[in-house]
Amino acid sequence: MPKLIPHKNMDIIRKNAARCKAHGIILPTISQQMNPHNIPLELQNRIKEIGLWDLNPLNLFRITWKNDMETGLFGAPNYFEIPPEISGVRARIVGLVGKYFPTGAHKVGAAYGCLLPLLVSGAFDPETQKSVWPSTGNYCRGGAFDAALLDCPAVAVLPEGMSEERFAWLREIGAEIILTPGSESNVKEIYDKCEELSHDPHYTILNHFEEPGNSFWNYQVTGSALWETFQHIKKPANRLSAFVSATGSAGTIAAGDYLKKMSPHTMITAAEAMECPTMLNNGFGEHRIEGIGDKHIPWVHNVRSTDNVAAVRDEDCIRLLRLFNEAAGHEYLHRQGVGFDTLKKLPLMGISSIGNMLAAIKTARYYELDENDVLLTCFTDSASMYASRIEKLKKDKGDYDTLQAAIDMEGCLNAQSYDNFLELSYQDKKRIHHLKYFTWVEQQGRSEEELNMQWDPQYWIETFENNLEELDKAIEEFNAL
Repeated sequence: MPKLIPHKNMDIIRKNAARCKAHGIILPTISQQMNPHNIPLELQNRIKEIGLWDLNPLNLFRITWKNDMETGLFGAPNYFEIPPEISGVRARIVGLVGKYFPTGAHKVGAAYGCLLPLLVSGAFDPETQKSVWPSTGNYCRGGAFDAALLDCPAVAVLPEGMSEERFAWLREIGAEIILTPGSESNVKEIYDKCEELSHDPHYTILNHFEEPGNSFWNYQVTGSALWETFQHIKKPANRLSAFVSATGSAGTIAAGDYLKKMSPHTMITAAEAMECPTMLNNGFGEHRIEGIGDKHIPWVHNVRSTDNVAAVRDEDCIRLLRLFNEAAGHEYLHRQGVGFDTLKKLPLMGISSIGNMLAAIKTARYYELDENDVLLTCFTDSASMYASRIEKLKKDKGDYDTLQAAIDMEGCLNAQSYDNFLELSYQDKKRIHHLKYFTWVEQQGRSEEELNMQWDPQYWIETFENNLEELDKAIEEFNAL
């Protein structure tokens, strides 16, 4: 079964610990990121004096869903509920907000979950190696940020077709950038470049599509934040009906396994682009929902626990990006009964966040859910990551007006249905699970034996549950050196 720390190299551990101490770096435990109120008060007083995006190692403690932007410290998880005036369904749709992480996206946590075990076990030596962060979205940003805080050299590998904001920020933070052909769905090209780099011992590849630290971090930190949010917002008759998440690297969707543990009847809906419906019907193609790479099933996806697949049109996501962020869109929505407080919060959703919302609407319509049903999701990043996309839409499509807002609300929200939605049977799940063979066994050198082991629920229980105590202990021992 996967262990985040399979072995230790004490010589490199001591060297890494001395390097961190020299730079004033204290590593937060995963438990502290789950419950930042337990961070020592002396550290909390220092944290509130620095900015959320500052390149200060204390911001490692802000890798949590619970950053309070008013106090600079910590509170309840940040969330945003989509009102029925927008969703068009009676069910409650509530999303955790990723904007208030350092870097503006929660992938900084997944990156920490991947790098941390290597650093505290001595499997990575930042004096002689560069950390490589392959990604189609925010993961490489998070990796570059974490690496900068930990004084580790970083290399971002991502498709050349991503938004300009990503490249500009990576250059600003000092990361080395390697571009690969294509866009969001061109994952194999990223793998090919990583395979090339892996033959050089000076590179350590942190591929979040296969690193268990990615799904482990989301299971523990995102999962517990979602459960806490449900406890906070639920009404007496409410039930937790579903968790909805784009698969991407299959890190975030692991939070659904945590929710199933807490509430076994919770369904998990996996979202993907209709233009690249890999889970839906073994499909392939290009799409524009940035950050959810496709054409394969990530190694760290517990497919057996997934109950539904919802394929979302990328055009719907792009149109709603304008509706939710342009003045004419807000004016029209307000006339349809959307309050000013909600209008202020709509920019908290980036393109993939809008996709998650639409997949939640599909789930609610398919199962005919009502006001007692709560669907949880994650708004992984915000519209601020896509300003250049909005400007290009203005240039290509012209100014946004009331007529276009009415068309987009009717066509992308009110008419949203459960087309391209699949309730997974046992054999459907096996089919999707078997797709891992072609990427991971044939191309990436994984074994058939471990692929078969992944079908056993115990494999994932041990991955998600049994690593927490050991990893936190290793962090504490590392900090004490």
